[in-house]
Amino acid sequence: MLRIRVTDARMMALQRQGRIGFYGEAVGQEAAVVGSAAVSEPQDWIVPALREAGVGLYRGMTTDSYIAQIYGNAADPTKGRQMPCHPCDREHQYVVMSSCVSTQIPHAVGIAMAMKIAGDRGKVCFGYMGDGGTSEGDFHVAVNFAGVSKAPCVLICQNNQWAISTPGTLQTAAETIALKGVGYGVEAIRADGNDVLAVYHAVAYAADKARRGDGPTFVELLTYRVSAHTSSDDPSRYRDESVTEIWRGQRDPIRRLETYLVKRGWLAAGEREAIAEQIEADVRDAIARQEAIAPPALETLIEDVFEEPTWLLREQLAAIADGPRVKSPHHR
Repeated sequence: MLRIRVTDARMMALQRQGRIGFYGEAVGQEAAVVGSAAVSEPQDWIVPALREAGVGLYRGMTTDSYIAQIYGNAADPTKGRQMPCHPCDREHQYVVMSSCVSTQIPHAVGIAMAMKIAGDRGKVCFGYMGDGGTSEGDFHVAVNFAGVSKAPCVLICQNNQWAISTPGTLQTAAETIALKGVGYGVEAIRADGNDVLAVYHAVAYAADKARRGDGPTFVELLTYRVSAHTSSDDPSRYRDESVTEIWRGQRDPIRRLETYLVKRGWLAAGEREAIAEQIEADVRDAIARQEAIAPPALETLIEDVFEEPTWLLREQLAAIADGPRVKSPHHR
């Protein structure tokens, strides 16, 4: 959880300095991310939304790979073709997210259905979304399909109470987001998304059920988006930030876990700060390494579509290569 918090703060600082183009934090939602990630097993698939990069990091995606994908440099496995905050990790079965809200949910259900058809018992697909995603048609199609097919998936909604600038009260007339699953015959659970242990137990129940072949579960994790939607947003224009301060303070998931661990004698006073300092040093080192790597070669523009690039693509590449080149301000 600290790794996510520290990395997010450093990435946002880079964006403000003009060294990366865009960023979206998960501040205040780390318990929902890590508590659910801890349930996943190596054979499982992860289909994330915007704020689940920490799931990939938990499963083994390296900080260097994550930052390379933010810079879009030559070490980026997607060769600079994705926006920042859209990481992927093939080795750990962490699928790249889409900026199109909720389009990933049918993908998650489809992966789960494919595993069931293939007879891959014991595997689960975890599909994530925000509360705004549950208002999209793709969500309803996917949950209906999951219920009918008894797909081995856990669909997780991080209800941070804001769909960019739309509050939950204007998002749905349903008493809870979880009830949307019930309407499609899918068992639904609502848990405290800022309590990492509550998250773990709720998601573990759902994952165990899916592994047994007993079908999907829709899990609503109630949390709060403490930060802006992204680096392009100013939440003070549309919400009461005094409410935000309550969630930033006494309801902060890291503070709550720290209090619990200290009371149990599992964390010494001041140990959190020492851990954060080490993470900060590691992240800064990774940034230095990735900033030193050049952008992807121009030739990569026409790779990965056809087995052999067509004559037209080669002609277009030659025209680009002969034209003026402007160095990106995001590469030093």
